[in-house]
Amino acid sequence: MGPSGSPTVREGSATVAGREPKRSEPLLTRGLPLGLKATKQMPTQIRAVVITVSDACSRGEREDASGAALAQLLLDIGAKIVEAKIVSDDLEPLSELLRASADRDDVNLVVTTGGTGFSPRDNTPEATLAVIERAAPGLAEAMRIETLKQTPMAMISRGVCGIRNGTLIINLPGSPKAVRESFAVIAPVLNHAIALLAGSPGGDLH
Repeated sequence: MGPSGSPTVREGSATVAGREPKRSEPLLTRGLPLGLKATKQMPTQIRAVVITVSDACSRGEREDASGAALAQLLLDIGAKIVEAKIVSDDLEPLSELLRASADRDDVNLVVTTGGTGFSPRDNTPEATLAVIERAAPGLAEAMRIETLKQTPMAMISRGVCGIRNGTLIINLPGSPKAVRESFAVIAPVLNHAIALLAGSPGGDLH
């Protein structure tokens, strides 16, 4: 129990289910007289954390071109970049960063680049699977299917996507070219996906 008598929430244990969910976007109905309903909801802006997963970039041995490309793609669709981070391929620190980023109240999208291949140090899918609460396989499947038309290397991408605490987590490959090609596949649905997670109406559109 916490000092106020409320149950203590510990990440990585069964008590995680007791964590308070994020506040959804404010509805226009708030403050209206009883019995009146608003016909619209305020748009939900994408508020993103960009995570580059790369041993070389984390050591300063290589420029983070993929992270920069990803941040620009998000800005181009009207997203706000809340934070951009570079981390090594180590599994546990990456899992902790994903968990902490997804649980922030000011974040509703976490996108990673790198660490999705077959190398023994490619841990991004495992780190993501360790923290998500629901899978979103359609996004990863669509990216592989469409980018396979550009390169057979798409077959060896292990990236996954899922949801944690109202935040969408997406794994992208590690090269700027692959980031651009993959992002182009999912960009048309990102705003709608984030709005659904925030509880906006229109869920029947899918």
